[in-house]
Amino acid sequence: MDSFIKAIRSPGAMLGVTETAPSRMPRDGDKAATIPDSSTLIKTDPGYTLAKKEKLLDRWLDNIVRASGSTIVFSCIQLGLWAWVFAGAGVAHDPLWPVLISDVQAILSYAFDSCLMRQQFNGYYESLTVAAEIQSRGLSVRRMFRDLAGQVGPEGIEKASLAAGRLEMSEFQLPEPTRWTKAIQGLASIIGHVGFVVFYWATIILWLAFGPANDWSNQWQLDINSATSALMVFIFSFLAILRERHSDYIRACIDAIYRVDSTLELKLRVVTNDQAGNLPVVIPALRMNRVQRIITYYADVVGALTGVALLIVVFVAWLAIGPVLNFDTNWWLLIGTYAGLVGLIDGFVLRNVQTKLQGHEEPQYVKIDVEDRELFASLNIPQPSPEPLNVRRISFRVSQAMGRICGHEIMVVAGLLLVFGLLTGASVMRWSETGQLLCNIPPSVIESFFMIILITGHNAIEAQRRVDLKNIFERRSKLLSVVDAASGLPPDSSLFA
Repeated sequence: MDSFIKAIRSPGAMLGVTETAPSRMPRDGDKAATIPDSSTLIKTDPGYTLAKKEKLLDRWLDNIVRASGSTIVFSCIQLGLWAWVFAGAGVAHDPLWPVLISDVQAILSYAFDSCLMRQQFNGYYESLTVAAEIQSRGLSVRRMFRDLAGQVGPEGIEKASLAAGRLEMSEFQLPEPTRWTKAIQGLASIIGHVGFVVFYWATIILWLAFGPANDWSNQWQLDINSATSALMVFIFSFLAILRERHSDYIRACIDAIYRVDSTLELKLRVVTNDQAGNLPVVIPALRMNRVQRIITYYADVVGALTGVALLIVVFVAWLAIGPVLNFDTNWWLLIGTYAGLVGLIDGFVLRNVQTKLQGHEEPQYVKIDVEDRELFASLNIPQPSPEPLNVRRISFRVSQAMGRICGHEIMVVAGLLLVFGLLTGASVMRWSETGQLLCNIPPSVIESFFMIILITGHNAIEAQRRVDLKNIFERRSKLLSVVDAASGLPPDSSLFA
């Protein structure tokens, strides 16, 4: 019984991370005064490998998540979207044509919500694992640099640093994103810009302005429903491929960092005869209040098989009642109403979880930065010029402020209250076509906005992470150059006399 209760309470727990970087020990034939050449090490050094999950179900779900962000899936969805647009030239006046895109959008959005939730949690734990392993190896590197400084003296380290400045750049290099990745990132910078958000709301206001001229008719409502539904189909598929391309590129950068970092560790061990293994680093669990704990619980359930299973059950039930409702317009709207309302809540939750997870990740990389600065200062070595993050742009500051507001747990509660209000309104209207449109259009408009904000938040997180990783890589390369320059040093600094 206890194990059952534990299993029920486990989703959304946001556990801490304990990791130890693999220790790079010299081979038996290595001598203290002989440093292996980097060109021979790069072929054998362990880079970064994404750990496989133990459970088959978890691996299966992760494969689905990766597939949802693939180029093939993205391209197929765009082709289907354009096919619907061109088909509208002949059947635009058929009431089922706008309802169809609404239903497709609702179902796709529900499915992508589950994928995006899981994608978000996977990225969070992967990021913390990387931070912990870099910190773990950093503990050993700092210890061995103290030993090296004791061997050659402060002057020896300083002269090695000067010599390192004249050495050629390390053969380790950060990868360049592909053209396709750059194109996706460029489009993301446009969609996630605060100007695009202003443009989006301007179109909604313009639509509202035409309401009186159209007598607030159902067709007038269906027009905006079709537009926002098509937009959401695009944004959901785009956000999925954006995150996957970003994850692939970040993993390639991490692989380069791991290679140069492990080489630095190995060379220091050869020089200092250090045989002590790397120590574990513990990153504590994310602290949450009760409201936030409920939100993360829901998000974790949606990102698991439960969310997908629930969609399948509802979809089967919807098909089953089709004959009872004679497959009329109300029946077509019904599945869109359900998925749209759930999707509205998911939109609030996605932005909230993104904000909370990022708030716990970033301090770990700030800690790495601080520890590296302290190491360079203790060795009296000038550190490479850090890559700046342009935080002075108005668009960046507005986007950050907008993200903090939209990511607060109060906004999730407000979204839930809005859903209850829409359900009440539709019930008063006896779930007529107008009543169901009430439960379709506001959620579609608001969820579209939150998806745009999600891209805005992703752009800010991606920019910060790239700067973090580039700075880590440059500092590790500098330290490696110092050790290379110190190759063959005697136990004192007489070589530099």
